[in-house]
Amino acid sequence: MTTPARTKSILDNIGNTPLVELTSISQDLPVPIYAKCEHMNPGGSIKDRTAISIIDDAEARGVIKPGDTLVEGTAGNTGMGLALVAAARGYRFVCVMPETMSADKRQALATLGAEIVLSKPGPLSSPNNFRNVAQRLADENGWFLTAQFQNQANPRVHELTTGPEILTQMDNNLAAFVCAAGTGGTITGVARSLKAKLPDVKVILADPVGSGLAGWVRDGAPTPNGPYSAEGIGSSTVPDTLDISIIDDALQIPDEEAIAVTKRLVREEGLVVGGSSGVNVAAAIRLAKSGDFDGPIVTVLPDSLDRYYSAEWLKSW
Repeated sequence: MTTPARTKSILDNIGNTPLVELTSISQDLPVPIYAKCEHMNPGGSIKDRTAISIIDDAEARGVIKPGDTLVEGTAGNTGMGLALVAAARGYRFVCVMPETMSADKRQALATLGAEIVLSKPGPLSSPNNFRNVAQRLADENGWFLTAQFQNQANPRVHELTTGPEILTQMDNNLAAFVCAAGTGGTITGVARSLKAKLPDVKVILADPVGSGLAGWVRDGAPTPNGPYSAEGIGSSTVPDTLDISIIDDALQIPDEEAIAVTKRLVREEGLVVGGSSGVNVAAAIRLAKSGDFDGPIVTVLPDSLDRYYSAEWLKSW
């Protein structure tokens, strides 16, 4: 094992996460599944990459400087990443999140010094939607809106880092990449990177039943909306940071299937990850069982289970 070099900041340790074979889950499958452990980023999720990319980009353009106030509408993980960067770089951070998000996420954000504003649930057309509340606060106060759903620094960081890391770790040998989407930054950026090197690789959206994105990919119209347990993924509309033209197909994963797979990841693989990881790996299992692929299938584990210890779905374990 190579000992990591010392670094000047915790932010220097974002990315270059491990990629592991899911040996227990893969043992009865015709092809193996590999998972990139994004829950091992310093802030506990893949959104650390998004946060540092957005702030680096804004600093490089001269639109923010330490001491300024950042604001974002987020289901939690981007908030954690931004809170981490804000703490390390000397920014004030205001996080607008739906009041339905887990209490664990709220506590973690507050611990890092973020100021939390809770919004009522509502569609994007509602002024109460968390994204609209964040925009309004930015406009009224002159704060910098990090705009994860529009900011192209989001998918760009995955095209420049996450995708190339996967290619290196897999020795350029994979048949498919499957991933859920919230902002769509991960699947868009990784797909661009993978397809540039491996034109025949298939990119599949994993979407919880109740999200509309699978319909947008397959039919150009949203699938019916409804409740689901996984936080931070799914949408009724297509964000600016999601390029559905680069996605080959979509799978819809119901709650019970995702929750069961999340439990398997924890109990059989020792990977202490959240519900979106269950959605991703459930979709990967379906792809492996389909017989349509003759090589490895790769996915990501977006965040850690410690964000969800108070969640209702976890109590069923």
